[in-house]
Amino acid sequence: MTAPAKITFAETALDLVETATGRIVVILDEEGRMDPGARRVNRLTKQALKRFSEGKQFGKMKDGELASLISPAGLEAEALDVLKLARRPDRAVARRAGAALAKARGEADLLILAGGRAGMEDLALGLALRGYDFDTHKTGKDAPREAALTMMCSKPAELEETFAPMAAMAEGVFFTRDLVSEPANVLTTTEFAARLEALRGLGLEVEVLEEDRLAELGMGALLCVGQGSDSPSKVVVMKWSGGEAGAAPLALVGKGVVFDTGGISLKPAQGMEEMTMDMGGAGVVAGVMKTLALRKARANVVGLVGLVENMPSGNATRPGDIVTSMKGDTIEVINTDAEGRLVLCDVMWYAQETFQPAAMVDLATLTGAIIIGLGHDNAGVFSNNDKFCNGFLKAAEAEGEGAWRMPLGKSYDDQLKSDKADMKNVGGRPAGSITAAQFLGRFVKEETPWIHLDIAGVAQVSKDTDLAPKGATGWGVMALDRLVRDAYETE
Repeated sequence: MTAPAKITFAETALDLVETATGRIVVILDEEGRMDPGARRVNRLTKQALKRFSEGKQFGKMKDGELASLISPAGLEAEALDVLKLARRPDRAVARRAGAALAKARGEADLLILAGGRAGMEDLALGLALRGYDFDTHKTGKDAPREAALTMMCSKPAELEETFAPMAAMAEGVFFTRDLVSEPANVLTTTEFAARLEALRGLGLEVEVLEEDRLAELGMGALLCVGQGSDSPSKVVVMKWSGGEAGAAPLALVGKGVVFDTGGISLKPAQGMEEMTMDMGGAGVVAGVMKTLALRKARANVVGLVGLVENMPSGNATRPGDIVTSMKGDTIEVINTDAEGRLVLCDVMWYAQETFQPAAMVDLATLTGAIIIGLGHDNAGVFSNNDKFCNGFLKAAEAEGEGAWRMPLGKSYDDQLKSDKADMKNVGGRPAGSITAAQFLGRFVKEETPWIHLDIAGVAQVSKDTDLAPKGATGWGVMALDRLVRDAYETE
């Protein structure tokens, strides 16, 4: 599995600047003021750094922007990178600056002269996150050289300690990106479950519920989605018990459709290959649980994922079939391509019945409608509890992950009325993402604070983002980890 590049925090030793190869990074504030590291570089380059800082290019650079001086005289380094950064940088700017360094360095060694500057843990996080590359299935390519990434600073032990939970978060993000990036012939429901079982080594309790157990529990909605596939449907439960003994956990529930053909309501062929990412919600839950275990979070959190494959076959669910959920409600399946909500409703009910959670968040690449409404910059947020929702939105904003609250209401709920069953699984084209959320809301107990996150537009994107190359983003791992830290960790 892919892992973020290791960043070493070291005591400042300016004599190493003269012999360093690769790239050296000097950080200047908006006034071009130099710390001891920058002054050493300036002397070695015969005032080249000073001349640059007083020139027009530096003056036009924005906060967090990078400029490179190739093969500077007086240094062994192949390049001198000049980063313009405020003395106390905004978190998002520092992370973007780190990402810019990751793009610029290629596979070269990197020596960052950080001195005693603030915000260097965020710069390091951006450097780690932007270094991702999913090349697992490429042949004829040499293994990438393990570059030395060193940040020289005045208090390396303190900075390393501050960065440690961020490093855990980066590993969680990479785990999610790997899962979302894998093709469906590799990441079957069985393989997905096996990768989650491997998290036991980090201290998570992991239980896999197989089809016979799901049938005993009455999960007819979930099971109907996968019955046309040779891959067995599963529910995987991951428990992290780092908080107060007996305290109700936060429940995270993820849609894990490892491939979605649409079933009998078959999708168009064009673009169907992208449906390998329809397990993105389950991938985020897995990444969060890995993060919590790695950083030994002082919280109780349970992650549950429903793993299925939606395929057409002689045994597949047909439009017009009526199935019974674990809750006992009957559902008329109007469209077999609206399958994610059928998976989630049973897992959500199981989570509440089994764990009586303090609150619950579900995540799913649920509707194309949310992409029409919000594009690829924001996930859709639906909730029955203002306080809980505002806490999440605050966490998402703090971590730079776009999220926008959407409405719920009885008028939307009315679109789900069925003549033959308790409800239909779709409510028509108008407000498609909202009626999907209304459907899920029927499986939320009145006492459970709940958030539904529709991540169809943000789980995988077709162009680079600030902190990720195009492809799987890992959106949601950082926001949910912060939500846990802000609202559910004990002192």
